[in-house]
Amino acid sequence: MNRNSEHRFILVTRKTRLQELIERFNTWPQARFYLEHNQVDAQDYLDEHDLYNARIRAAESLLRPLGPLQILDRGFLPSYQFGKNDIVIVVGQDGLVANTLKYLDGQPVIGVNPDPARFDGKLLPFQIGDLESALAKTLDGEGERKQVTFAEATTNLGQRMLAVNDLFIGPKSHISARYRLDWSDRSELQSSSGIIVSTGFGSTGWFQSVLAGAIGVAGVDSHPLAEGFAWDSQRLQFAVREPFPSNTTGVDLVFGEVSNDQPLTLESLMPEHGVIFSDGIEADAIAFNSGCIARIGIASTRGLLVS
Repeated sequence: MNRNSEHRFILVTRKTRLQELIERFNTWPQARFYLEHNQVDAQDYLDEHDLYNARIRAAESLLRPLGPLQILDRGFLPSYQFGKNDIVIVVGQDGLVANTLKYLDGQPVIGVNPDPARFDGKLLPFQIGDLESALAKTLDGEGERKQVTFAEATTNLGQRMLAVNDLFIGPKSHISARYRLDWSDRSELQSSSGIIVSTGFGSTGWFQSVLAGAIGVAGVDSHPLAEGFAWDSQRLQFAVREPFPSNTTGVDLVFGEVSNDQPLTLESLMPEHGVIFSDGIEADAIAFNSGCIARIGIASTRGLLVS
């Protein structure tokens, strides 16, 4: 491949378990002592770290001759300014791909599995040996690309949050959330442990655990959404977790499809402890307390995953 000045290449990485342990215990010897004291094989951490960094070096050596290259740790994703012509290469686990997509607006993402023996990599269709051909096809505008529909939460307070997998709206601890739910021209006061709104991309994740519990309680064999739904579907699916029936709260509007023509609206009735977060990242949450009204729908932003 020749050098390509039109594009900038962004190589997204994450800390290994070994690096995270060193941050926690200050030095590797202290971290190793902790592991071995708890009968954990420290060599597994070393092997994973060494292999991951070898894959990063291999990707870097391939990318540097092609054009401007930025190596970006996942911790800097929220503040990084991506350009419209960037090509993003993610080396890591599935969660890193999902986390990266949320901060993009249609730039192609190439997911590389650094360790197929360790990671299933459903969102990582390439290994390091495939990267050169995947880049060539991407630069030539060839190869298959899958669009990913995002969910979006906007509030009457001017806040906005995107979700690649799912949104959670509810309490930030093990208490009941109280809110008004409006959907499909119907309204209901509810008390529950929160609402999950899933995209097609996330419909085989957290959403499936909610669905599996409902299937088990109902005593049925399956459900039409047991295999999820398409990543590019112009729809979302909401499910209320553990709705509680009472004299003032109902359980009729607990599962349904969300679209731009049929959005989901939630008004908080909680003085405190209400949150909205996406993709399991609780640290990056919007407060969902009394006076906050959230509208949930399909985002105009789309993801693009090279496959």
